[in-house]
Amino acid sequence: MLPDVQAALDWAVEALATSDTARLDSECLLADCVRQSRTWLFTWPDKILKDEQWRCFQQLVERRKAGEPVAYLLGYREFWGLTLKVSPDTLIPRPDTEDLVAKVLELIPLTEAKVADLGTGTGAIALALAAERPDWRITACDFNPGAVALAEANRKALGFEQVTVLQSDWCQALETDAVARGGFDLIVSNPPYIEDDDPHLSQGDVRFEPLSALTSGADGLDDIRLITLQAKVCLKPGGWLIFEHGYNQAGAVRGILSAAGYQDVQTAQDLAGVDRMSFAQRP
Repeated sequence: MLPDVQAALDWAVEALATSDTARLDSECLLADCVRQSRTWLFTWPDKILKDEQWRCFQQLVERRKAGEPVAYLLGYREFWGLTLKVSPDTLIPRPDTEDLVAKVLELIPLTEAKVADLGTGTGAIALALAAERPDWRITACDFNPGAVALAEANRKALGFEQVTVLQSDWCQALETDAVARGGFDLIVSNPPYIEDDDPHLSQGDVRFEPLSALTSGADGLDDIRLITLQAKVCLKPGGWLIFEHGYNQAGAVRGILSAAGYQDVQTAQDLAGVDRMSFAQRP
């Protein structure tokens, strides 16, 4: 006998009891299987599921129970009000990173600017900035060809013609462009910043995300060091470099920026009050 919406949700919540978000996960997965909104589920709790809907839901719940992230199961994630395709080629955009977008918008109040997003992944940061600043010229870079393809697909779906997606090992593909066109007003990056031996890498959703997008050396700062040096070639004098980083890395990142000769080195907090991003200006 096929269950109704409420019975199916109750079954899933019990199956996912070890998750802190069992109810939300269940609602999102069932809404996807029935091709309706979560509001529809609340409105029609006694609606009997079709056989293919019930089988779809059971399969997704079992995969979620094994730890697979909901965003990968659905194939998309909301970020800054945008619906972005996601895949195992990239990290899943986190809500914390929206604070990084907000800080970039605060640092560069210009109506026209040239900005680069390094390690763009899904394109989340670059596309969020494009949504807010249609006159900015934004270059989104990633080394992973799968991520480049995904970011380009998201760019096309959203219609942001002012964004260019490039394959690049951090700043390498930008250096000629920067010389030719006068440099960038700001470079933003949410790079890998987890220590190689961090025990959390074997726990939770991150088990399914690409390791190359998570880890960066013994202290998690290898890529931040590299970008800090490369970015000086691409930034205009007075241009900003801004990183997202781990909760306990602010002092170390400020030290890296200062040692490289950057000025006005600062750290800002996310909405939870955690040191989440550090930034500085090229002299």
